Amino acid sequence: MSMAIAPIPNELRSLLEKQQYGFVGNHSAVKICAWTKKSLLGKGSCYKQKFYGIKSHRCCQITPAVGFCQNRCEICWRPVEYTVGEKMDFDVDNPKDIVKKAPEMQKKLLSGFGGNEKANKKNLEQAKDPMHYAISLAGEPTVYPKLNELIRLLHKDGKTTFVVTNGMLPGVLEKIEPPTQLYVSIDAPNEGLLKKIDKPVLKDAWKRLNKSLEVLKNLKKKTRTALRVTLVKGKNMQFPEKYAEMIKKADSHFVEIKAYMFVGASQERLAIENMPLHPEVVEFAKEIAKHSGYKVIDEQPESRVVLLMKKDFPGRIMKF
Repeated sequence: MSMAIAPIPNELRSLLEKQQYGFVGNHSAVKICAWTKKSLLGKGSCYKQKFYGIKSHRCCQITPAVGFCQNRCEICWRPVEYTVGEKMDFDVDNPKDIVKKAPEMQKKLLSGFGGNEKANKKNLEQAKDPMHYAISLAGEPTVYPKLNELIRLLHKDGKTTFVVTNGMLPGVLEKIEPPTQLYVSIDAPNEGLLKKIDKPVLKDAWKRLNKSLEVLKNLKKKTRTALRVTLVKGKNMQFPEKYAEMIKKADSHFVEIKAYMFVGASQERLAIENMPLHPEVVEFAKEIAKHSGYKVIDEQPESRVVLLMKKDFPGRIMKF
């Protein structure tokens, strides 16, 4: 007896398609990143290119979990009021189909660039065959029960994978197929602020997040690990020593201190004033560094992001 198909409401699907999401399954989608578009027009590149060597025009932003998440974060660009659920207990999209359809959708979504005289033609051709998969677009990827198979298939095809998780499923992280780089997001330095900013559905969210930080430390031998701290002015730019404690617990290779960006549905929940300026991000990053044993290694003002590491190493910028 087959289980029910993913209950993505037509209203949500239609809303996301208007926002240029391209569905590659019942609950999986691709969206062209703003930095991919900019890089094709010679207007700069994502900080991941500067920090890690990930070419912006060859990146594919993907999610196998549209509408599925345990949090209702104020800072999220997705319309959280349309959240479908916290788990997938139905027949999920086949990873093979996602891997086959994602580049096809990327190509389709990029078709408008063909007639743009400013677009770099060589890079546009490369963009149609993405090399790097950012599994972080919308929704929580660890909710997708076949994430490991998806990562394996992409790696088998010679692709790289950057997985970003909210850390609510430490048990899944313990058994994850190591992606090229694994991120855990930190939006708050304590439980009270986590509840206010991330609005988790799970009552033990703080405990789960901290467990995930411990798991990340154990995964350090298997893959590149990272923490992403999203700073929201007037909300969570306090207690740098508490962020430092979390960073020490995870002991990750990289820590990205990044400004909240006033984009998407988050504009209905927050104000543009909640978006810190780059000098404010740098200042707070230095405070965190002071308490954590990490130091500022790199920065990209356009993205309002600072990279902290204990010590730089030659392989940080990957060669492809």
